[in-house]
Amino acid sequence: MEKDASDYEKGSTQNLEIGALDDYDTTLLSDARKNRELLFKIDTRIVPLSAFIYLLCNLDRSNIGNAKIMNKENGHDMMTEIGLSQYQYTIALMIFLVAYGLFEVPSNILLKRFNPNRWIAFLMFCWGVITIGLGGVTSFASLTVVRFLLGVFEAGLFPGLVYYTTFWYKPDERSMRVALILASATLAGAFGGAIAYGIAHMEGTHGLSAWRWLFILEGLPSVILAIPIYFLLPDYPEISKWLSEEERALAVARLRIGGSKASSEGLTWEAAKATLMDWRLWIHFLVYFGISLPFSSLSLFSPTIVSGLGYTSLRAQLFTVPPYAVAYVVTISVAYAADKLNRRGLFSAAFALIGAIGFIASACLEPDAYTERYGALIIACSGSFACIPPLLGWLSSNMRSTSTTGLAVALNISFGAPGQIVGVWIYKSDEAARGYPTGHWTNAALLLVVVVGCVGLHFLYAGRNKRLVEGEEKWKL
Repeated sequence: MEKDASDYEKGSTQNLEIGALDDYDTTLLSDARKNRELLFKIDTRIVPLSAFIYLLCNLDRSNIGNAKIMNKENGHDMMTEIGLSQYQYTIALMIFLVAYGLFEVPSNILLKRFNPNRWIAFLMFCWGVITIGLGGVTSFASLTVVRFLLGVFEAGLFPGLVYYTTFWYKPDERSMRVALILASATLAGAFGGAIAYGIAHMEGTHGLSAWRWLFILEGLPSVILAIPIYFLLPDYPEISKWLSEEERALAVARLRIGGSKASSEGLTWEAAKATLMDWRLWIHFLVYFGISLPFSSLSLFSPTIVSGLGYTSLRAQLFTVPPYAVAYVVTISVAYAADKLNRRGLFSAAFALIGAIGFIASACLEPDAYTERYGALIIACSGSFACIPPLLGWLSSNMRSTSTTGLAVALNISFGAPGQIVGVWIYKSDEAARGYPTGHWTNAALLLVVVVGCVGLHFLYAGRNKRLVEGEEKWKL
């Protein structure tokens, strides 16, 4: 006899053991064709929407780097027009990250409370409105306040999307999907440069500087598209009307082991305490701190870095595109291989090392070795970005309940905020003629910390797997 959706909601709270699967579930799971068809259907609905939302988020977050240098040769850049010093600009970047770190954990709790489609659409609408507001700032004070508000509403998106994947995908499927979502940040970097190049030619249109148009035109899509996202983004498999009854049953059965459940209880103090006291998670947090610094500094300063390679502000916008385009392909390829081979830690370690080599080369090359340093920037970008999806998939796959997964993912990403705050200080304007050695050496050092942490966690989980008795769920590597 077939079950309806309510049966699955009631029965799926904490069924993590293989024995929780009944005969009907087992029959569904044994049909490889139906599993493939369902996974394809879920992918085509969830991944493009999530990636597109994150792309818009990153455009709205990082466009300040483009605004900083846009048309600076004729004095119509943001820095000149509102009288910003480099120190004040850095403070404006940092205040965003302070808000970002503070609101990630609360946002994931609210996502579970209000359902993903409502919460994510709400966040999207709010950050779009605030980005448009950046087009009207006239002083350091107004820029700082608006950037703080932007951080408040963007904070919940990425940890929310990573948490969201755990409701739809098995542990060995997540890194690839997180990579496709995260890789949209590299596309945002590529598109952001190309869009900024075009908008730079709007200087003086309707009496507004081009950098103001940049904020307005990149904020509008988030505001407008928040409404269809509310209706199109699915909530949970148990209650999704776009799946047939059999597909809902299969989607829920797939996640009996190692997946998050819509009907699970909320976060309790006991679960929160256990998560906070689990020392292995703090190694994950340290590793994510290490990778966040190069990720953040590259996102915010790539136009500045490329400008320092000898290009004008207009051409620098375009030359930020290739590093991100290459990083997009590398990130997706690495995530696929890491999931397929169950070696997330080792892949992250290998590409963190590659990223470190790219930064070391950038720091050691002569300041006027523009071509070589540009090649090193592409290597650094690809290595740094490729580490992140396997790391996030690794953490979520090694959590044992829905509520603690949400908390651990949010804490992990919030620990990246201090790294990102450091990242806004390391590319110093007075080092432009020397090729920004402080920034490159700092990023290289943190990536080497990531290498050590990933290798250490790999051997920790491998050792734990050797001590498991038959039938116990293995730790993911």
